Amino acid sequence: MKIAVITAAEQVSLREEPDPVAGARDVLVRIGACGLCTMERRLYLGTKPVYPVAAGHEVAGEVVAVGAEAEGLPGSPRVGDTVTLDLLTRCGTCVSCRRGRSALCKRPQGGALSDGTVSMGAGLAELVRVPAAQAFGTGAAPVRHAVMGEPLACVTHSARLGGLRAGDRVAVVGAGFMGRLHLALAKLRGAASVGLIDISEDRLTEARDAGADWTSTPDAAVATGGKQDLVFVTAGAPDALETALALCDDGGTVVLFGAFPKELVAGVGPDAIHHHELTVLGVFSHEPEDWTEAAALIASGRLAADLDALVTAEFPLAEADAALRLAAKSPVYRVLVGG
Repeated sequence: MKIAVITAAEQVSLREEPDPVAGARDVLVRIGACGLCTMERRLYLGTKPVYPVAAGHEVAGEVVAVGAEAEGLPGSPRVGDTVTLDLLTRCGTCVSCRRGRSALCKRPQGGALSDGTVSMGAGLAELVRVPAAQAFGTGAAPVRHAVMGEPLACVTHSARLGGLRAGDRVAVVGAGFMGRLHLALAKLRGAASVGLIDISEDRLTEARDAGADWTSTPDAAVATGGKQDLVFVTAGAPDALETALALCDDGGTVVLFGAFPKELVAGVGPDAIHHHELTVLGVFSHEPEDWTEAAALIASGRLAADLDALVTAEFPLAEADAALRLAAKSPVYRVLVGG
């Protein structure tokens, strides 16, 4: 099969790799689309210099083979199904996995191709093998929607741990791809209002078009949106935590979803957190129950318009280099590769 490998900063090679074979509890999937996210952008630009590397962890496609022990089980993927794939390598054994927090699995993620090339998803390829338990059917939804299963699972994880409820006043700091998915999910779950905060007027305009009840730049957020019950921070920028805490009403929750620079330090007053019963919560990645919900939402079609609006461009696998260049150097939501 063909697979795209990032060999150095801004260098991509299309290689031949032996076709994977489904084991007894696996499925083999012909990849229809792979989404390019922040990880791929960093690998391509060289800010995360891991080379050579087979990237691509947002993947969906058609099941072409099912292992003998998975075949025919109720709920198991079948040949011909469109599935969205969880490519995390959860060990199931470490303390995090045993506590039901497999998003924080202690075993290092990833693997290797046949020649030793580091695999970080390896979704920029024609085929992928995955445990059947980590392939989730998306019904009749198009693959361009199914491929958003991984980021949507991250957002359902964020909403679940953050305690999102119908009637909540919600603000989202960051109007990029993940911010827009938070907007879509919060609206679907019956939030009383959802506001988006960003420094880009273009992104704020697009957020209003997508159904945001209010939008604002960070400096005017409190005056514009007022106090909130739940604030999701999807953009780990300086002062984002301080902005989120200023937005929180008594008993409110701040969910730190986006990654922050490791060296960034925030000034937070513990007395205000104490007296106003505020919660600051970190969330990371996704867990199996989040995938079940994300796949069901995609299959239902209730987010179809939101997902369509987030596809910036689509490229065939042969043009993976051009796709990565666009995703890394232009303001995009999601660039898809494959098919």
